[in-house]
Amino acid sequence: MAALTRSAPSEQERLSYEMGLHNEQLKGRSIQKFFDINLDEAHHGFLLPDAFDVDFNKRAEIDASNMPAKEVNLRIRELMADGYGTIVIKNPGAKHSLAVGILNRLNLIIDGSLGYFGCGLIDGPNVRISGRVGWSCAENMMSGTILIEKNAGSQFGAAIRGGDLVCKGDVGSRTGIDMKGGNIIVGGNTGAFTGFMMQRGRMVICGNAGKNLGDSMYDGTIYIAGEPQSLGVDAVWGEVTDLDRKWLENKLRMYDVMPKGGIGAFRKIVAGKQLWNYDNLEPTEKKMVL
Repeated sequence: MAALTRSAPSEQERLSYEMGLHNEQLKGRSIQKFFDINLDEAHHGFLLPDAFDVDFNKRAEIDASNMPAKEVNLRIRELMADGYGTIVIKNPGAKHSLAVGILNRLNLIIDGSLGYFGCGLIDGPNVRISGRVGWSCAENMMSGTILIEKNAGSQFGAAIRGGDLVCKGDVGSRTGIDMKGGNIIVGGNTGAFTGFMMQRGRMVICGNAGKNLGDSMYDGTIYIAGEPQSLGVDAVWGEVTDLDRKWLENKLRMYDVMPKGGIGAFRKIVAGKQLWNYDNLEPTEKKMVL
């Protein structure tokens, strides 16, 4: 039997791969709940099978001032079940774990600030937050968009897998820790260990970064317009291509977070790939890498 051969990638494919646009499947257990591809064309087949059919022109408000977080989250689900596609949360009061587990198309407007773990485990909604957010905002986000007008706490976008997560202000340390896909955009500065153990996706930092940027990153791309205090283990400078610049121009203008220096101010950080076989190294070799 003839051996299977694979043609060499084109220059466009190579540049796309370097930007983080990968098409191979990640290994591991399969997610058993898939999109329903049999839905009509109006829904484009990109909804979960039990998603609610909502109308963005149908609007409701929730006054969360005297409601616990669990009750607010249940009310969001009830309104989606009734077909409301635009929901405004008033007086969130920096409560923890608000607007979590939304697996649906939805325009969600949060008029105020969130506490810890806001908007976690979401898959599909478009969220706009007028205030600040605490630790671990958008943890395990799968798809959709989140736009935060002010600042964010540490572990912003932890383990994010898809969608656009945008903070116009500053964020804390460990932004994008264990990032597995999607895009994180920071309009200001970010703290230490940003991009720690990054596996996929793209991160854009319009300001400066703390120590150990991209530490132990396995793959993915970080763009920074300012200065990092230092690069982490196995994070190296890469070449910014025209494809990178076009993507940055589109994304940053979309969310109005262009830095003063423009697209030309950005530099690129990628994985040096010296840790890819880390577990196979001898103890003395590990010391040399670290």
